[in-house]
Amino acid sequence: MNPLAVVTGGTKGIGRAVIEQFSAEGFDIITCARDENDLQELKEAQTSKYPHSQLFIFRADLSVKEELNAFIDFIKSKNRAADVLINNTGVFIPGQVHNEPDGILEKTIETNVYSAYYLTRALLSEMMDRKKGHIFTLCSTASIIAYPNGGSYCISKFALYGMTKVLREEMKPHQVKVTAVLPGATLTDSWKGTTLPEDRFIDAKDVAEAIWSTYSLSGRTVVEEILIRPQLGDLD
Repeated sequence: MNPLAVVTGGTKGIGRAVIEQFSAEGFDIITCARDENDLQELKEAQTSKYPHSQLFIFRADLSVKEELNAFIDFIKSKNRAADVLINNTGVFIPGQVHNEPDGILEKTIETNVYSAYYLTRALLSEMMDRKKGHIFTLCSTASIIAYPNGGSYCISKFALYGMTKVLREEMKPHQVKVTAVLPGATLTDSWKGTTLPEDRFIDAKDVAEAIWSTYSLSGRTVVEEILIRPQLGDLD
């Protein structure tokens, strides 16, 4: 049986690139997204390209606790322990603390932080019992450097980064690896419509390859943080 990876937000950008990478390496995948059509398109593409890798899809908005719990139930219904969890679900709404609309902080925290927190909690016990597993959480350079139009997004990413640090300390004696991934500007749908050239952005495939390389290390080694920036530097 193939090993299993759970990847949230898998239909686009980094999530999709990660699914491609792990499928090519012989993993089965469980993923979710908010759009059923995008999920079906992903499944058709993956089934054709990687016939020996199973892809299980589930429509869910992980910012909604009931839908998050339904996704957790879906994962558990497969009766398979996850070898890898990649917390990738996220939302970016530009704004500033002093002027962003009410509710933006709550929505951003629910999407970027609570989804990763509760999904990780749900899958941890099996990893701890097996003394095997690797949790990757997509943070951001916004987790370590605030910027003026980051608002609630920066707040959420600082919190997410803090969560990975706490989890890393907790999981040391259980042999479960924890890695924070901190990419800079990556060419995904978040930048749709930009007039900036491609060479000002990270390729999502590069992030996926960095995650795979980190996962592939021996059991006695862990990369705690993957910090990736465009070669030409951060965008202002």
